[in-house]
Amino acid sequence: MNIYVGNLAYSVTQDDLRDAFAAYGEISSVNLITDKFTGDSKGFGFVEMSNNSEADTAIKALNETPLKGRNLKVNQAKPRGEGGGGGGGGSRGPRW
Repeated sequence: MNIYVGNLAYSVTQDDLRDAFAAYGEISSVNLITDKFTGDSKGFGFVEMSNNSEADTAIKALNETPLKGRNLKVNQAKPRGEGGGGGGGGSRGPRW
C-alpha cells in the first residue's frame, strides 16, 4: 500500500520516515518529495508498505502524531490523477 505522509517538518529525512514506519512492518520504499531546483523538502512524502494490514496499522498509529515538532497527516495515497486538482481556466474563445 502506498501511504501519503504530509505536514512534515522540512528537517525530516527519508531515514526519519523509514524509522517511524518500520515499527509497524516491512517498508518497501520511502520517497521524500523535494523541490527539483533547490533540493529542499516540500513537506510531504510517500511510504510504500507491502502488507496492507501493517500499512493500515501504521496509518492509524501515526496520523496526528508529532515528528520533529509537527503533527503528521497520514493516509492511504490516492492514485495520481485522482483527487482535487484545479481545472483549467474557462475557454475565452478566439482572440481575433
